[in-house]
Amino acid sequence: MIFDYITAAKRAGIPEDKLDRLCAIVRAEFPSDEMMAELHILRAVMAIERGDTTLDEVLKQGITS
Repeated sequence: MIFDYITAAKRAGIPEDKLDRLCAIVRAEFPSDEMMAELHILRAVMAIERGDTTLDEVLKQGITS
């Protein structure tokens, strides 16, 4: 793991099953670049934690960048 998005997700109160869905969405966007995928996962988690967006909105739109 390059970026610790798991700790950030726990801090933000994101359930594991929804984090798994978020990861799948992002990894589909960056199938051959794990570092970029993890960065976008972390950015999405941090946006959720700040209140810039909601987890449901991110999962519904599938937009992480």
